[in-house]
Amino acid sequence: MERRDLRALADRGVLLTSRAVEAGWPRRSLTRALRAEGWTQLRQGAWTEPGRDADLLTRLRAVLFREPRLVVSHGSAATLWRIELLGSARKAPLEFTDPQLTLRRLSSDVRVHRLQLDPADVVERQGLRLTSPTRTVTDLLRRGPRDEAVVAVDSALTYRRVEHVRRVPLTRWDDIVAALESVGPTQGSARARRWLPLCDPRSGSPAETVARLRMYDAALHPESQAELRTPDGRRRTLDFLFRAAGLGVEIEGYAYHGTRDAHRQDIARFNQLLRCPEIRSLLRFSAEDVFHRPAYMVEEIRATLADLARTSK
Repeated sequence: MERRDLRALADRGVLLTSRAVEAGWPRRSLTRALRAEGWTQLRQGAWTEPGRDADLLTRLRAVLFREPRLVVSHGSAATLWRIELLGSARKAPLEFTDPQLTLRRLSSDVRVHRLQLDPADVVERQGLRLTSPTRTVTDLLRRGPRDEAVVAVDSALTYRRVEHVRRVPLTRWDDIVAALESVGPTQGSARARRWLPLCDPRSGSPAETVARLRMYDAALHPESQAELRTPDGRRRTLDFLFRAAGLGVEIEGYAYHGTRDAHRQDIARFNQLLRCPEIRSLLRFSAEDVFHRPAYMVEEIRATLADLARTSK
């Protein structure tokens, strides 16, 4: 049998060794030929063609070509929908749901959830079957952890710029509530219903969401995205406002606002906020403070609230 060119056997840059063997390639010489041509092994039995980045889509396809009944779900689906999470998509396990409830484990870098899916829960995107945005965030709420689930819901409910792409809201609050009701008393559902009220579609970034959660855990409950007006009548939005005390809190950091120009605009906005009559004091924290020094952030807020309380007597 005449051997076919390996690239011609690939599907969207992914080659299954089983397909090459069926096309006449001997198993003994196949691996040697793939390595000599510069193919990269994605997993056992699957390779990506020379020059192609082993990105998330390619790695997902390598699994689905072998297990086509699976549906991309949870964190992997969230990344494809541009729903923000806390971890790195490249380092996270690939996540799928098996609606037939039979497959348990494929490999250490693949996580398979055995869950029932309604037809409306599954959509096709970029040549893959994946869970809808509503089902995706519902699954994340049921699975946890809390912070990442709330970040995902906040992100899906509003306009966001993710990886330099601005996207529209992907789901609605009522749809998530209905989705949680539809799954009934399954594992994680009760916890998910407790976590959902912690979500806030007004949040502007993952850093703001986590900052709000850290304050909530510390029994601090400011207004989110409070609208103020400067003395010249300009409307400005403050990340968090303790209105009775007159304390505003801003979460900064150009890495989470897009560009350095956006960061400079945030600084100008900070100066304008200081002129608002409702503001007696204004604190700024970086995203690094939120994620890596939350105790420092909370203590600064507590101390400033105490100072303002003393000076108002």
